[in-house]
This record gives sequence, C-alpha cells and structure tokens, in this order.
Amino acid sequence: MNNLHVKTGDTVILLTGKYEDKFDSKGDRKTGKVVEVSPKENKVIVEGINMITKHVKPTRMGEKGGIIKTEAPVYACKVQLVCPKCGKPTRVGHVIEDGKKLRVCKKCGKSFE
Repeated sequence: MNNLHVKTGDTVILLTGKYEDKFDSKGDRKTGKVVEVSPKENKVIVEGINMITKHVKPTRMGEKGGIIKTEAPVYACKVQLVCPKCGKPTRVGHVIEDGKKLRVCKKCGKSFE
C-alpha cells in the first residue's frame, strides 16, 4: 500500500503536464480540490483539471446518452498541496502531537487538520 501526500478534500496546485487550461486567466497555475485518491495507481482526480470528453451510451430505457466532460486522473507527483493558512504551495511535514501523527506545512508550520 502506497501512502500519498494528498488526501481527499485537499486543495492542490498543478505543477506540470500538457493539460489544457493549465493556467487560469491571471497566469497563475490552476488550483483545485482533490475529489478522489487512488494510492494503488499513485493517481488523484482533481476538480476542474485534466478534463476529457467521454462518450456515454444509454444503459436503460429513457436514459440519455451523449458526450460528457469529466475529470481524468493525474499522477500525484504532478500536484502540490496548498496550505490553507498561508495559501502557498508547500511540501508536507509530519509532527506527532498527543500520540497522533499530524500533517504540517513546511513553510508556516501550521497543521492541515
């Protein structure tokens, strides 16, 4: 079992990749919320990043098919966690407090939990 530096619900920033709209309108790198984490594949699905078009076939009577846009997985090494306190992209440190292992920001030292 692989441990990843991101969890579901974390805000991350996209570092590299040929994903369309990698930069937002201001020229900053795109940020998004982690929707799903797959440690076995070492991938994450980020809201609004790496959008693909998918052809969906109707499975039941009355259900509509068509082309939908959805997020595709991105390798976890291509995203970096954004600290909710200082708002900067940062690496994750670990501190043990009261017998619990906490994730902390390497820049400001505040806990993510």
